[in-house]
Amino acid sequence: MGRAGLTTSIDILTSPTLKNLRERWWNDEFTEFLVETLRPRPGNRILDVGCGEGLGEVSIGRRQLSQIRMVGIDLALNKVTQARRETTAHNQRIGFAAADAVALPFRDGAFDSTYCVAVLQHVVDVNAAVAEFARVTRAQGRLVAVEPDNASRYAYCSVPSGASVFEAAAQLFAAVVAERAQRPVGPRLAELFVQHGIEAVDVRLFPVALTFLGAPGADVWKIRRQAIERLVDARSSATVRSLAEQYLQLLGIYEADARKAGDGFVEIQNTTLFATVGQRRDT
Repeated sequence: MGRAGLTTSIDILTSPTLKNLRERWWNDEFTEFLVETLRPRPGNRILDVGCGEGLGEVSIGRRQLSQIRMVGIDLALNKVTQARRETTAHNQRIGFAAADAVALPFRDGAFDSTYCVAVLQHVVDVNAAVAEFARVTRAQGRLVAVEPDNASRYAYCSVPSGASVFEAAAQLFAAVVAERAQRPVGPRLAELFVQHGIEAVDVRLFPVALTFLGAPGADVWKIRRQAIERLVDARSSATVRSLAEQYLQLLGIYEADARKAGDGFVEIQNTTLFATVGQRRDT
């Protein structure tokens, strides 16, 4: 069975975006980066936009920073519930709420710092979200936004059919993204910050990789097929449906070739996270 470097939830063959990235990638190095850039001080209030299941709160809480108040919001109520359960299990007192990134339920300047990780790639109106981040962060407060460049992802495979399936996936997901009017977010963060009164202070790049050494197991191929079946529905255009059909046919060939290659099979994917640090200008 193939040994994956990271979970298939960051697999370019399953999604046009690095969905669920924060739960699958977050590590100690990234936590240190956040603490360093957010500059928490006693009495500070920190907002996590798109808190997911509370990984950020738990990770930062382990640093035992004293007298800070953390608040997490997420659009999905079930994730807020899970985040509250998770932080309570770690004896942390965190405020949580179900809320939309483009309409934050907080007064102007309510927080000393604000951060979001792999959230804006799912937001239709990114400008509105960044404007909200700026509004709820006090003057001279810190903001950190971390997003992948979903339009720039490297893939290598040791069997010839791999190149065909990755090309087919790129065409399919480009069509899906075009229908949804989505644009790459990661490289644009510094520009978006400046447009909304946030001084861009730094950009840090974090690599994200997925590696299979040896043929992936049946579960990986099942996840890949089901992801496309969920992605394409009756609302999809004829072009997207046709591209999806072609892609699934090639995926079947790729799976067969991988199994034949056995332990000699290699698949490598790589992309980059753009972590942009900003500081709210005086108003």
